[in-house]
Order: sequence, then C-alpha cells, then structure tokens
Amino acid sequence: MPTAILGISAYYHDSAAALIIDGDIVAAAHEERFTRLKHDHSFPTNAAAYVLEEAGLEYSDLTAVSFYDKPYIKFERLLETYHAFAPGGLKSFLSAIPVWIKEKLFMKKLLKEELSKLGEGKVPVFFPEHHLSHAASAFYPSPFENAAILTIDGVGEWATSTIGHGQGNQIKIHRELRFPHSVGLLYSAFTYYTGFRVNSGEYKLMGLAPYGRSEDEQTQRFKECILNELVDIRDDGSILLNMKYFDYATGLKMTDNAKWQRLFGIPPREPETEISQEYMNMALAIQQVAEEIVFKLAATAKELTGSSNIVLAGGVALNSVANGKLIKLGTFDNLWIQPAAGDAGGALGAALAVWHIHRGNGRAVKDSPDAMQGAYLGPEFSNSDVRKLADKFSAPHKLYDRFDDLIETVAGHMARGKVVGWFQGRMEYGPRALGNRSIIGDARDPEMQKKMNLKIKYREGFRPFAPTVLEEDIGEYFDVDVPSPYMLLVVPVKESHRNPLPENYEQLELYDRLYHLRSDVPAITHVDYSARIQSVKKDTNPRYWALINEFKRQTGYGVIVNTSFNVRGEPIVCTPEHAYRCFMRTEMDYLVMGDYLFDKTEQPHFEDKGNWAEEFKLD
Repeated sequence: MPTAILGISAYYHDSAAALIIDGDIVAAAHEERFTRLKHDHSFPTNAAAYVLEEAGLEYSDLTAVSFYDKPYIKFERLLETYHAFAPGGLKSFLSAIPVWIKEKLFMKKLLKEELSKLGEGKVPVFFPEHHLSHAASAFYPSPFENAAILTIDGVGEWATSTIGHGQGNQIKIHRELRFPHSVGLLYSAFTYYTGFRVNSGEYKLMGLAPYGRSEDEQTQRFKECILNELVDIRDDGSILLNMKYFDYATGLKMTDNAKWQRLFGIPPREPETEISQEYMNMALAIQQVAEEIVFKLAATAKELTGSSNIVLAGGVALNSVANGKLIKLGTFDNLWIQPAAGDAGGALGAALAVWHIHRGNGRAVKDSPDAMQGAYLGPEFSNSDVRKLADKFSAPHKLYDRFDDLIETVAGHMARGKVVGWFQGRMEYGPRALGNRSIIGDARDPEMQKKMNLKIKYREGFRPFAPTVLEEDIGEYFDVDVPSPYMLLVVPVKESHRNPLPENYEQLELYDRLYHLRSDVPAITHVDYSARIQSVKKDTNPRYWALINEFKRQTGYGVIVNTSFNVRGEPIVCTPEHAYRCFMRTEMDYLVMGDYLFDKTEQPHFEDKGNWAEEFKLD
C-alpha cells in the first residue's frame, strides 16, 4: 500500500494543502484559489479535497496528516511575551488569549473536526515545528545531497530565522534566531509604515526600493537611523531589535508611529495615497539593510556547514532582489529556493518532514531533477471543461485542431501589442504565475507596462513586470548564467539591450523615470536596469516554451512579459470560469484556454456584479 501523507498549513495566512505519495510530490494548492479570498487563512478544505481527488484517494487511504507548526509552543510564546512586556499589551492580550483558549489551544481536536469533513478514518496527525517545515520544503525537493539551509520569515513558534544543514535524508538545525527579533517582521514594519499591507505588500516595498535615490542625504540618514536605533546587526547575521520602536509583540499594529515619526521625520504613509520620494528612499534604505542581514546569515551558514550549496525558504526568501545579489556574491556555488517559500509551502515541508525524518525514508536525488515539477501542482482543466464554460456564457470562441496554428496566431497578436490571458495545464503552487495562469504581452512594447498595470491589473503604476525568457536565451538578455525557473531572482538586463539615461534621470519624478525607455525590452526593465526573471525549459512547460519560441521566430526576441492572471485584490485564477470573468472585466484583448481562443471584440456584453475597473483603477 502506498504511503500517502497530507500536509496542511492554516490559521495564519496563505493556507494550503499538499500531498506526497512514497516521497513524490503529487499535488499542492493554496486555499485562496478556490475560495477567492486572497491570503485565505482558513482550514484548506477545498485544497485538501483537491489533492486527494488528484491522487484518486479517500481520506481513509492516508498514512498521516502533518500540520506545519506546533500550536502549544506558539501559545507558550504568546504567554511568555505578554508576561515579559506586562503591563503593556493588555488590550492585545484580552483580544488574543480567549481565541487561543477557545480554539487554537485545542488544535488537535480542531484539526480532527476539520479533517473529518474530508472523510472517515483514524489518521495520525503530526506537528513538526514551523521552521523545520520550511527547512524540509527547501531541502528535500532541491537537487542537492548536501546543502546549507537558511529559513527566514516573520515568526513560527519562537524561531524567526534558522540555519541548518541537510545531508541525505536528515536535517540538523545549527542556529536559531528567536522572537521578537525578526528580519521578516523588521521588513514588514517598513511595509506597514510605507502604506502597504503586512503579509502581502512586502513585494511592493521591494519593487518600490529601486526608485529610492541611493546618494540622497535622506536615504543615507534613513539607513543610519535603522542601523543605529532600530536594529543591531551582529557579524553572524543575528539581530537585536530595539523593541521600544515596535508594537507587534503585544500590540495591535507593527510600529510605534509617534516614535518612528520623530526618528525618521516623516509620518506613516496613508494607504492608496500618492507615493512621494521620501517613502521611496525609505524603501531603498530597508532593502539595503535586509540584504546585509541575509548576506551575513548566508556567510554564517557557509561557515557552519562547509557546503557549496544553499537552499532557502520562509517569506524573506521571496525577496528576489536579495536572492539575485546572493548569487553574485559567490558565497555558494549553487542556490535553490522553494517556489512556495512562504507559509503555503509549509504544508509541503510538513509532509516531507514526516516522510524523511519521522519515517526515515531516503532521497532519490537525480542528476538534474525538478522534484517540484515546475511548481505545476494544482488543478488542470480539459478542452471539454473550456467548451462547457463557453456554452454557459454563450461566448464566441475558436477551437484550434493544431496547437502550432494556435500559437502562431497568438504570437502574432502579441507582436502587434495585444495582451493575452494564457490558461494552460496545472495551476501553479506558490505566489508566482509561471506560464499556466498568466497574462502575457510583448516586452518590447513601451506602452505595455502602463497598460497592464492601469487597465488590466488595476494596481499601482510603479509596479514592475517580470519577463519569461527561453532558458537557452537567458544569457542573451540578462547578466546571469544560471536558470531561474521560479521567478525568484532579480538580475541586471544586459548592457547590450540598454538605452542611455538622461543626465537628470535621478531627479525626475517617479513616473517620468518609470516610462523612460531604458532598454529595447522596456516593459520588463525596472528603473535600475533590473528584471525578475523566469526562465522556461522546453521539457518542463512545452506549451509555454513553444509559444515564446514562436514569438521569437516572428520577432527575433525570445522574451515576453508575464504577470499573474488576476487583478489587484484577487487571487490568481484557478478555473476556466475564473479566467473568463477576469478576461471580460479587464482590457485584455485575447484569452487562450487549452486549445480555445476567445477574442474580446467578438464577445457579448458581460453582465456581472461589481466593476473592477472602477473599484481598483488608479490614476
């Protein structure tokens, strides 16, 4: 009988479920993709039901369920923290503790109640520690027999960062940084202060940082304030935060705003208001500090393990700017990052920890494996499903008998500046759309970034877009010599593709800098000549590769724009109906689902509740 282990992450943010059978990753998905609630933290009932269905299993067929952290230790941390900061934090204490006593303290009982909805059967439940789940998600799917393991996030039970060593099927944790001292929470505090939402806006802060002026006296002063007042960075990368400036330990917000305003000289930015230069400078300052910490942690991991390989997980591992620079440092020969590095990936790590550590099973590392299967681990829909969707909405469409004819048509539309929704195969696991639930366009088009941000995504205009490049062409466009299949590296655009900047470039306003033609692929070139790249391999995603290759045949460029198939505030689409609704409620020109092509000019008027364009459009 196969050994099937269900991994679960839930009750904080980005709940997910993952299933492994005899150590192989079979399926994984975020709950938000089914419920349509972004960062859904509820028990992943839909995701768990999906992964079981994908494997053709009943709940009773499971060998084990593994939850991604230890609730009792987390409760201990809460109690000790409130005690340490008493009498402060009383309001937060009175809010949080009753919930824990009523629900989360009895997590095992709560989980069994939720799991019983999936079917009958007595299945043992395991509780690996939070950062062990992260470490397992990073090491076991990696291509390395031996690797340093670095996990960095906000907080698990007590740990906020760990340095470990993976060898064979074993993981040993060498060092642990403990709450309230946290790289992730430090970065989230600045996310909050610059007007973005914690646990979802950190990537916006990272995208804002290149607009900061590194030589400005204000940027340097901000950085000095951080290093002199907020955080003490030790040589080994461990940190001590000055908690008098932070309110997250026992309060209801991230920062003591009055103290921060006195320290930095600017108030907290109100969400959705105009972003002035001072907040861009602040974003750059904290990005540089975060990078310094990550690099020192990596150096310590090298010293402790002696390994030439490193793997990363935890929310901070999604900081692709730091990742790209870490490769350039050369501390390690090889780097691998779990594509679902945040809490959703904890579901997979929890299952893998039971298989390898508790049950003692070995690993089968091959010469060039991709145990994550390109992160294409979610639901898949057939041409029949698409046809039913078209019939439901009486949507005009064209079915192509030959895929080559379809991609020739689509590539031609893209070359003429059209924006295409691209819906194929299994949905991605992790926060990035990697060519199966993507909105795509021509990277050469100088209007593409503006059009996608303001008329399709309905999000802040400063946000950069990522390129997808044929793996064999990566060195043609970007200054990097390793693949980046999971869109987790920011690297420079090659000099040969750059355009010169005007002398007064740094003094221009945000959007004047943004819309300056910095390269011959302006839609994916950020203001500092960088790009967050995804390389696509023919064997991993043959349809997406074929489309880009056809675009190259027609235009000479083997690189396109790729952004997630959703609008601001919505999760990435999962089903054909999600995709069609998003297509009709935005200014996308074409939609491809399977072998079907939908043309916006031929579609009937779409009646639907709500108006994304009015709700999310930003001037």
